[in-house]
Amino acid sequence: MTERQTRRNFLLTSVAVTGGIVTTSALQKNATNTATPPASMPERVLGRTEVKVPIFGLGGAGQTPLSWEGKERDAVAIIEKALELGIRYFDTAASYGPSEDYLGKVLPPHRSKLFLTSKTDKRDRDGAWRELERSLKRLNTEYLDLWQLHHVSFAQELDTIFSPSGAIKALEEATQQKLVRFAGITGHHDPQVIAEGLRRYPFHTTLIPINAADKHHPRPFIPVVLPVAQEKNLGVIAMKVPAYGRLFKPGGLSGMQQALGYTLSQPGVHCCVIAAESIAQLESNVKIARAFQPLNEKELTAIAQQTASIWEDSTFFRAWT
Repeated sequence: MTERQTRRNFLLTSVAVTGGIVTTSALQKNATNTATPPASMPERVLGRTEVKVPIFGLGGAGQTPLSWEGKERDAVAIIEKALELGIRYFDTAASYGPSEDYLGKVLPPHRSKLFLTSKTDKRDRDGAWRELERSLKRLNTEYLDLWQLHHVSFAQELDTIFSPSGAIKALEEATQQKLVRFAGITGHHDPQVIAEGLRRYPFHTTLIPINAADKHHPRPFIPVVLPVAQEKNLGVIAMKVPAYGRLFKPGGLSGMQQALGYTLSQPGVHCCVIAAESIAQLESNVKIARAFQPLNEKELTAIAQQTASIWEDSTFFRAWT
């Protein structure tokens, strides 16, 4: 038996054992209750993955109990409500605090119907493998639908990732072993770095900031990354849609309907992930996503113009590396 086969068998055994511990009658009951599908949400095919996903997914970081220690009860309630509302795309990462653990307590009974994603910010092969092993155990799953290289910010990082001992090796090995279905790259710092990453490797997806303040930034993501993604038929997942709510400051957008409408109307964007601070906020966001209708060019221009005086504060995350 090879080292790779041993690693995969060990992971699958560990997950199976853990799964037997966390699955409760309450969760099984919830799985039964979701047999009747809720009101539908628009879906799109995620690039060349050929997988249909709802246009709205639940984010596992930011202003949400999902990434806060000591908030398991609130986090579980939000995750269960997300399932009830028909959300099937769940986004998390190894570095999102207890997010993977919380999701791993709720999602297993529903796993076959979900699109589950996580990320690693390790740039070397061995470090990335260790994080994948931990992510699978914490999420209590045998595989990830999408594993992503997290917040890639600099050209030097690309050189390390694609080196003989780089993280891309772990991603390729995990895909070969069917621990990972699809490969992605994410970033919110420099669109040129993400575009270069997409040119250098046949990723399946990219997760990037797409919001109404983007066009005012001197290094916008929309015109730099989206054409490359469309050329390669990549799945594009949008993040930072409301910019942690900063797009709704006085003088900005009127609410999530404008923020989400702008993002999902960009050519080549397939879905978005947004965190929820509460069940009420989640319900409101899902209602807006269900009612989404593409906006025309005039409407998009007007929405972008509303962010002209607040764009700097609304692109604060561009400083993160």
